[in-house]
Amino acid sequence: MKPMRPLPAILLFTLAVLLGGALLAPGLYWLAQHLLPGSRLAANPFHRYVDRSLLIVALLGIRPLLGQLGAVGWRAVGWVPGRGQGRRFAAGVGLGLVSLAVVAVAVVAAHAREWHPPAPGELALKLLGAALTAIVVAAVEETLFRGAVFGALRRGGDWRVAAVVSSVVYAFVHFFQKSEWIGPVTWSAGLELLPRMMRGFVDGPVLVPGFFSLTLAGLLLALAFQRTGNLWFSFGLHSGWIFWLKTYGLLTRAVPGANRPWFGTEKMVDGWLALLVLGMAGAILLTVWRSPAPPPEAK
Repeated sequence: MKPMRPLPAILLFTLAVLLGGALLAPGLYWLAQHLLPGSRLAANPFHRYVDRSLLIVALLGIRPLLGQLGAVGWRAVGWVPGRGQGRRFAAGVGLGLVSLAVVAVAVVAAHAREWHPPAPGELALKLLGAALTAIVVAAVEETLFRGAVFGALRRGGDWRVAAVVSSVVYAFVHFFQKSEWIGPVTWSAGLELLPRMMRGFVDGPVLVPGFFSLTLAGLLLALAFQRTGNLWFSFGLHSGWIFWLKTYGLLTRAVPGANRPWFGTEKMVDGWLALLVLGMAGAILLTVWRSPAPPPEAK
């Protein structure tokens, strides 16, 4: 079968994820209410079922998408065997953890937030959950946005343009907002909720500077893939970032009157300080990787 052109394939995948996730969510919600009444799962608000359904459909659709893009095997999207890649992964994790740790320490030092960790037992469980979430989400997003989207676009043109386009797409999908559903959950509830969840796409204070920070993060991850020839450094860097994003709100709390545009909220990357620090991380990567061409693995 002849591969599809990248943009139509990506648009078709996006539409399938949105529609499929919205239609799947009510079924999962009803299933939880009937099989596990009174459980924590059944008590989750409906918008969380929509979030999870979108992720499930995206996961199920990655392999068909790769096939449509002509990517045969996991190596084609950057997942080379892990043997010998441990140092790259560890270096990525280290840079991710240190870069956002700089943001956290600076915010607390400026009294824009204050340390407020939970009890040790709860903290240990939360940190373990954050680490597992970081690994899973980073693996999925790197496979999809860098391996599939960026990889397909760069095969058809300049890798720099592909990096920008894929990073903009990556940034936009992070602006789905939580929206409470009031009333009975019908088969069309997910479809009705989706437009409300997309309000973040046109909310200026929410988009800026968070959109720029996430776009820059996508560019750094694409640069890492381009320069190393595989996803292991990108995977580590992304994991380190997500770990901080999952724990920052857990370890700190807001201070009234803080400069939100500069220091951001519990989301961390929605402040100008985070954008500045990510820019510094990018400068480090550009200094380390001066090679004008990707290594053989990336070809």
